[in-house]
Amino acid sequence: MSGALPQEHGPGARDHAIPGAKSAREVPAAAAPVVSVRYWAAARSAAGIDGESVAGTTLADVLAAVHAKHPERRFADVVAICSVVVGDRPVGSRDPAEISMAPGDTVAFLPPFAGG
Repeated sequence: MSGALPQEHGPGARDHAIPGAKSAREVPAAAAPVVSVRYWAAARSAAGIDGESVAGTTLADVLAAVHAKHPERRFADVVAICSVVVGDRPVGSRDPAEISMAPGDTVAFLPPFAGG
C-alpha cells in the first residue's frame, strides 16, 4: 500500500492535542483514547489473541503498547511486515507519530496474504 494519506483518517477526525502538553508522550495515560486493535492471520497467531484494547494518543503509542504486551520476537517480526489500517484507511509510509487516535478507533494488523 503506497501513497500518502490525508491528515485525517476518518469521519470527524480531529487533533487530540491536550492544552499544555508538549508531546503525545506527556499526555497522562488516563487521558489517552482507548482504541481496538485487531490481529489477522499470522499476526493473530503471533499475538495469541484476535484483538485487544489499548490506550494511545497516536499510532506510535498504540504500537508501543502492543509491543509491550507482546514482547516475543515472533510478534515483532510479524508486525514489522504487516500493513496497518486505522479505521478503513491504510497507513502506508506515514509516520505513526503523526497519526492521532480517537476513542473507539480500530487499528488492524494485516500480514501479507498469498493468492488473490
